[in-house]
Amino acid sequence: MRVLIVEDDRALGEFLKTGLESEGHRVEWVEDGDAALTHAAAYPPDLMVLDLSLPKRDGMEVLAVMRARHDDASVLVLTGRHDVRARVECLDLGADDCLLKPFSFFELTARCRALLRRREQFADPVLRYGDLRVNRMEHKVERAGRNIDLTAKEFALLEYLMLHRGECVSRSQLLAAVWQIDAETGTNVVDVYINYLRRKVDSGELHDENAELIVTVRGKGYRLGAVGRKPAGKELPDPPQLTAVTFA
Repeated sequence: MRVLIVEDDRALGEFLKTGLESEGHRVEWVEDGDAALTHAAAYPPDLMVLDLSLPKRDGMEVLAVMRARHDDASVLVLTGRHDVRARVECLDLGADDCLLKPFSFFELTARCRALLRRREQFADPVLRYGDLRVNRMEHKVERAGRNIDLTAKEFALLEYLMLHRGECVSRSQLLAAVWQIDAETGTNVVDVYINYLRRKVDSGELHDENAELIVTVRGKGYRLGAVGRKPAGKELPDPPQLTAVTFA
């Protein structure tokens, strides 16, 4: 699961990031309220671990905005405010749980697991776009009722595009989300894997050979587009060779 930690205490933030990564989660950490909302907009988290006392934007305000924009994300509030009214206000604003500082890391991870189990129980694991179906729990992909076999990276790439359907996502976003590397690395791995994915998802063997799903937005990135028509006889180019960095 994708976890976003919002904590301005560097020692605690680094500790939580390392600990939750050891639990098998993909974890990002930001240090202020503005950065939290910016990051959540670009990379929607499954769970946000949110401190209340933050620079730039208070945690209460971050919580309110998260509930307005990202209602499907779980939010665990961390607070040193011992006033019961503050915790009640957090719950009324839409927090899923509150944990009082100081706390045991084992209790925090147990609460995170409980929130994620609850989220999985009620969330539909199947992402849909046109005749494409992506089952996030079973890692299965179908288009027009036929199974599509994808590698782990191809699945992660398609999943990210599906989670951002209707939006254009940049190469730098995809590098960070799917490969966890910086855009400055200097690799064309995104373009290579987009071509791999197109050959499978847009394959004429699976559906109408003219139905194209993954669209290039010149100079910006990629998006899932309305199923359209390719020019007759147009073939997909061979994938380019990887440069600078290679990935298994």
